[in-house]
Parts: sequence; structure tokens; C-alpha cells
Amino acid sequence: EFIGAGLDTDSGDPRITKVGARLRALSIDELPQLINVLVGDMSLVGPRPTLRDQVERYTPEQRRRLRARPGITGLAQISGRSTLPWSHRIIIDVHYVDNWSMRLDLAILLRTIPALLRKHETYPGGIEEVDLG
Repeated sequence: EFIGAGLDTDSGDPRITKVGARLRALSIDELPQLINVLVGDMSLVGPRPTLRDQVERYTPEQRRRLRARPGITGLAQISGRSTLPWSHRIIIDVHYVDNWSMRLDLAILLRTIPALLRKHETYPGGIEEVDLG
């Protein structure tokens, strides 16, 4: 089922293997995306990649978040991760796009480590539905 930033994955999701659960618990399941950074498809910092179904339903304002290259971490991730409704994450991403600077990227990178340690923000736990409005 589509939810939040992608497919709904709760802590007991049967699709997550034991190794995958450990990687998620350590918040390092995104590390393979470094290859995407190296080839230039992603950035270290930027809005999280979005599913095509979601983009097709974006308003013109929400589409502004697509002006930045997708990132492994971003302003929305350090501002609450999956505790935030998807519509709020989009607002934060648009703010990031409108206010981008090297200084902002550095601040986001520095705040990513503590955000990764806040395990209670890793899974949405069914608190959100797709909300693009």
C-alpha cells in the first residue's frame, strides 16, 4: 500500500529480512544509495526520492521540490523523519529548495547523525496516510 514517502513499512513488516531489519535499526539501509550519489543520480542532501504515483498527484507548488536532486538525507529527515505527515515533508522540501546553500547542506549533514539515532522516527507505525493536499 502506498503511504508516506513510499511503501508502508512498519517494524513488523514481513518483507523485511533479519539482515534488513538490522540495517534499518542502525539506519544504514540507505548506504547503497551512495552509488547513486557517485554516478550523479542523487546528492548527499536533498529531498528524498518520490514515487511516480505521488509526483503525478502533486500540485504545482509541491512540484517545486523536484527542482533539487534527490538526496540520501534532507531537511525533512532531520526535522522529524517519518513522524511528519507527507504533506508537511513536502512543505519542508520546498523550503529547502527555495533556501538552498552550502551552509544549509552542511548543517543538514551535521544534524543527520543525531537524527539517525532517534529510532522512534524510523517507522511511521501507521500514523500517516498519503496526504498530498
